[in-house]
Amino acid sequence: MKILKQNKLNVFSGSWLLTPAFSPLSFVLCPLSSSLKTTLIFVIAFALNLNLYAQTPAPINQKHTKILLQNGAAHIGNGEFIPTASIGIENGKILFVKNTLTMELVKSEWDTIIDLNGQHVYPGFIAPNVTTGLTEVDAVRATRDFNETGIFNPNVRSLIAYNTDSKILYTIRTNGVLVTQTTPRGGTISGTSSVMALDGWNWEDAVYKADDGVHLNWPEKYNRWGWWAEPGGSNSNENYVRAKNEIWDFCSRAKAYVNEKYPDEMDLKLEAMRHLFNGDQRLYFHVDFAPEMNDVVDFVRFFEIKNPVIVGGYDAPMIADRLKENKFSIIINRPHALPEFEDDFTYQYYELPYKLQEAGLLFCISTAGDMEVMNTRNLPFLAGTARAYGMTEEQAVASISLNAAKILGLDDKIGSLEAGKDATLFVSQGDALDMRSNNVTLAMIRGNFIDLNNHQKELYEKYCKKYGLVVDEY
Repeated sequence: MKILKQNKLNVFSGSWLLTPAFSPLSFVLCPLSSSLKTTLIFVIAFALNLNLYAQTPAPINQKHTKILLQNGAAHIGNGEFIPTASIGIENGKILFVKNTLTMELVKSEWDTIIDLNGQHVYPGFIAPNVTTGLTEVDAVRATRDFNETGIFNPNVRSLIAYNTDSKILYTIRTNGVLVTQTTPRGGTISGTSSVMALDGWNWEDAVYKADDGVHLNWPEKYNRWGWWAEPGGSNSNENYVRAKNEIWDFCSRAKAYVNEKYPDEMDLKLEAMRHLFNGDQRLYFHVDFAPEMNDVVDFVRFFEIKNPVIVGGYDAPMIADRLKENKFSIIINRPHALPEFEDDFTYQYYELPYKLQEAGLLFCISTAGDMEVMNTRNLPFLAGTARAYGMTEEQAVASISLNAAKILGLDDKIGSLEAGKDATLFVSQGDALDMRSNNVTLAMIRGNFIDLNNHQKELYEKYCKKYGLVVDEY
């Protein structure tokens, strides 16, 4: 990649917080003895130094207004591919995506021109249904902020719990995942998710779409034990009808409440359901199997839910026509998983995206499952597996870009490299869906360059130097 023209700002460096020699808090220790005061100052300064050295990259102070990316192999996200593309960006928006060979370049029109020399350009990948930003270490309870107590919690908002200083975020975006749907867990109704960009000083900066939908964990009709390699038995869930009726009753009360123009008393839980019934929010049903999905379809028809989404959908191809008829879309959970039943093929999950594509259902891919936050970085490679099991390359790219944006209701802003949309994109030296060649060299969110450094890269470089190894370029 060659920068042909740029202003004084170094677009590839972030701003780092300098470590102070002493803490400004030291003046409060004046009444203490001199030796104790000196000791405490040293301890505080040392602690601050440790914390400050571990700080995450700050958002870059963007000063570019007109940027031209030249000679990139552009994967548009909508199924199109331009082998030699130029992408014009102004004030954070994409102006055009054109074939470089047929356009006339006037250098004076641009304050920054970057020649990509054939590198691949993609829309920022989108990871739906993950707890990114809500947890740091799964084994440490104090860092997990995604599971509220209670059964029905539609009023719980993941938005205000989102932590832009999470160190994990910066390891994720170095693989091209630039947007996530931060989603709560637990209970029957877990709460309300929000779509967040992986850059910003705080959640107000990072939010792409606040409170995009409510998440409902549908009960299972059958209890099963064992697992795929050592399957156990199953029996009917005696509590299924009761659990289903509780959901039905709660939503009936919510609909009656929102139909009242002036309710006698405000109920926060019912108030949080208000936008589901007019179509402003999605209702995400976490459900996998055909018997339960048929009940979900009946539920959607009864309550006239306008934007229903199934999260999971293991059996979705079995009832694809009914789902399509009722305008469902699907978020597939972690295709790198074992099959659910002993008679299923080992590649059952791998083929699921292709089967949904063939059935004409709108779907996208998620990394939700074990260690989902850390594994969010592997989202491109899940799409790569889908490509290996039937999908074309551009269909696989769409499954983690434009398809996801459509399901989340953000396809007018992100998800593809098209004029008028936000310049949320990245550049990779190789195929972004292939773990052997994906190497992100440049990324932007809303037209702002982002720092691609993270603590793992720093550790890699540190120990390469220790043992005299050559540091690979990222």
